[in-house]
Parts: sequence; structure tokens; C-alpha cells
Amino acid sequence: MTLHTGRHFLQIPGPSTVPDRVLRAMDMPVLDHRGPEFQALGREVLAGCRAVFKTSGPVIIYPASGTGAWEAAIVNTLTPGDAVLMVETGHFATLWKAMAERLGIEVEFFATDWRRGVDAAEVEARLAEDKQHRFKAVMVVHNETSTGVTSDIAAVRRAIDRASHPALLMVDTISSLGSIDYRHEEWGVDVTVSGSQKGLMLPPGLSFNAISGKALAASKANRMPRSYWRWEEMLAPNAQGFFPYTPATTLLYGLRESLKMLQEEGLDQVFARHRRHGEATRRAVRAWGLEVLAVNAAEQSPVLTGVLMPDGHDADKLREVILDKLDMSLGQGLGKLKGRIFRIGHLGHFNDLMLAGTLAGVEMGLALGHVPHQSGGVATALNYLKETLVDG
Repeated sequence: MTLHTGRHFLQIPGPSTVPDRVLRAMDMPVLDHRGPEFQALGREVLAGCRAVFKTSGPVIIYPASGTGAWEAAIVNTLTPGDAVLMVETGHFATLWKAMAERLGIEVEFFATDWRRGVDAAEVEARLAEDKQHRFKAVMVVHNETSTGVTSDIAAVRRAIDRASHPALLMVDTISSLGSIDYRHEEWGVDVTVSGSQKGLMLPPGLSFNAISGKALAASKANRMPRSYWRWEEMLAPNAQGFFPYTPATTLLYGLRESLKMLQEEGLDQVFARHRRHGEATRRAVRAWGLEVLAVNAAEQSPVLTGVLMPDGHDADKLREVILDKLDMSLGQGLGKLKGRIFRIGHLGHFNDLMLAGTLAGVEMGLALGHVPHQSGGVATALNYLKETLVDG
């Protein structure tokens, strides 16, 4: 490996860069998680999470990755043998499906080409056919991290309602929460799954379930074995600011700080910043003569961009060149996209100059890797950023 100076550019679509301010907030002695100081911390972060999820209901925090939050959503609401409806929007939707099947859930899975989001009309049609209400849940990914495609969750909710179907709506927001507009309560979501390491600007290690009253009722009636993930075990101590077992104390310090940062900037401004950086990135990709994986403009993600390689060229070899020569990490293609795409992360604690450096690294890497392209992608993005810069 080449010896590098300066800071590494971590431009994968999560874990994202942790702000120095959050790192300093986590640099604290471990405190008594049964004492009054922790109680104040617990109450503050639980309230702050409700604001980010946009819900007045409970948000449960587990010491786990997002995969743990997936499992908690399933085991608290479903019973082995239940059927659910899912959409193959990408690698992570496929992994959530595999988990559900391992837990004894029967999954009907709509296949896609991984370049489009959830088709709400298709969901509505399938639910309308389900006269016996066999489907107990519709499970979808809001922002598919493997592809850079965002789905319209409000449209999925309307589809369920038009079909007059009682299925729960469960949504993965692991790569969208805190970066893309999301409204748990307004959109009638029953379980929202998320994680700490992307828009919340924290290291991996915290996972979340935001739950509706309907989901909580389902958790009291279902027969899935569970212990660690049991919502009811969490809710009573959470009401007092505590947890039933040892929490990830220092990560909660960091969460308090990241929630403050989101509040100070304002969620609407955070979302607008991500949309702007996403558009600048896509303009650069098109100027290079390359193709954005997400085909529908309305579904192109504000937090990452999947870029298709020209025929005969390997995305992973390009990523290796960029890492070795320029000390920048880009996301790899996952599942059936392995070697076919690279993914540029532009989320979390991020600004115009960081994006400029990222795109400069990609453009240099394309040349170093002898990938056919046109120059000028960086200049195109910079022009857009200059034209859309809002004076603070």
C-alpha cells in the first residue's frame, strides 16, 4: 500500500464520518446507568429520537447494529407461519427477507432489477387480492443502500389504505434517517427500523425501533419467542429514562450530541443539503459519461449514488486504485451488482468541499484506472454547487 498523509476520505455510504464534536462528546467516563445523571441522559436522547423519527410514540434503542433492529421488528410483531409482502429493491431488502424466512415467516417477494423503488400500485393490487388478509405486514426499505434508490413510503401507506388491508407497515430507514425526509407518524408506519452509523453520524452500535400503537398491540398478541428484543421489556424502564440491561453508555453521549447537531441545523435544512449534494454528484457522473444506477429521477437517493461501470471494466479494481493511490474508500457493489457498480457516499457530516474532494478523487481514479470517461465532472458539480449556494 502507498504511504498516505492527511485524513482518509471515507466515502462509503455508511458508516459515515463521525464529527469531531461527537467524538469529543463520547470521550467521557462511564457513568452509573442506574443513577440520576444517566436518567437525565436517557430521557433526553429518547425524546430527541422521537423528533427525528417524527413520532409522538415510543422509540426503542438497542445496543446492536441495524440487523438487530430488523430482528426486533419481526419477532415483536409476527408469528412463525405468518405471511408478509416484501419488495426486492436491492441487497438489503434481500437480507431482511432472508432473516424473516429463517424466523419462520413466509415471504412473498416482488422481484425487481434493483434500479427502481417500490411500486405502490403493485403493492395495492396484491393486497386487494388478499381477501383473507393472509399478509400480516408489508416490509420495505426506504433508502436502499446497495443501489441508491429511495422509495415513496407515503405512497405505500396510501396503497395499503386503498386496499383496506390491515397489514402492518414496516420500514427500514437505516441509511435514510436524519438525511432524507421521513415521517413515521404522518405516513402511518407501524415499525421503523434504523441504525446509528449513517445519518445520525455515530459509530455503529445503536439500533432503533419506532413503534405505533398498532404494532405494540401486535407484539402483545404474537407468539414469536423473544427475550432480548422484547419491546415490553424496554418500555417500562424507558419511561423513566432507564434501560432493562446495560446500555451503550458512551454511544448515548454521542447520540445526544448528534441529535443536538441535527436540531441546530434544522431537519429541513439537513434534508435540503443532502438533496443538493446528491444532485451535484449525479451531474458529475453524467458529465463523465457514466450512468447512474437509479433510473427514476424522483427515486435517486440524496445520500449515495450508485455508478455503473462501462462494459468490460471492474468496479472493484477501480476502487482498489482509488484506495491505493488516493486514500479514499468508495462503496462496493453488493450481491448481483458486485463488480458492476461503485457507490459514492455523500451523507451525514458533509459539506461542499468534502464533496469536491470526493468527486476529484473519483475523476482522478477513473483516469488512473484507465476507465473510459470524459473529463469535467468535477467542474460540472462545482458549477452547480456555486449556483445553488445559499448565503447563511
